[in-house]
Amino acid sequence: MRDLFLAAPVDMSKGFKDFFDTIGLTGGGLVTKGIAAVIAIIAVRMLLQLSNDPKGALRKGGMAVGTLFVAVILAMYGDTLFSTVTEAKG
Repeated sequence: MRDLFLAAPVDMSKGFKDFFDTIGLTGGGLVTKGIAAVIAIIAVRMLLQLSNDPKGALRKGGMAVGTLFVAVILAMYGDTLFSTVTEAKG
């Protein structure tokens, strides 16, 4: 019978550094994803608190969708964006 391996064994003796390397995140990338998650939660809460007034609901809904868009862009490209700021050549 064949041995079934779902993943190769990974040495995690260096702790968090090894863990973040396996998931492809640095410390800055993890912070960026956390900030994006908080902004996304705020945007969803804004969507859930829309009023019955159509004009006000459209304005607040547009702001909530825009906030959600910012959160998604930050989650996808935030680590690249902030890496250009922190690795500036002087």
